[in-house]
Amino acid sequence: MKLDMQKMLLAMAVKCMTVGELAERSGISRVALTRFTTGKNNPKPATIGKIAKALGVPVESLVDM
Repeated sequence: MKLDMQKMLLAMAVKCMTVGELAERSGISRVALTRFTTGKNNPKPATIGKIAKALGVPVESLVDM
């Protein structure tokens, strides 16, 4: 399972959410989220779950299968 950065950024835009707000709501550091959005790191499935929950979207909408 791989996080699709474009899908995550789109979900953030729909919610008018910044990386800082997503970090606060998900409990994931801002540095880690920035690394995910730039493609330097790929999060574990549980981390993708936290991101999806914070964005209010299903996990399936954030990953490439």
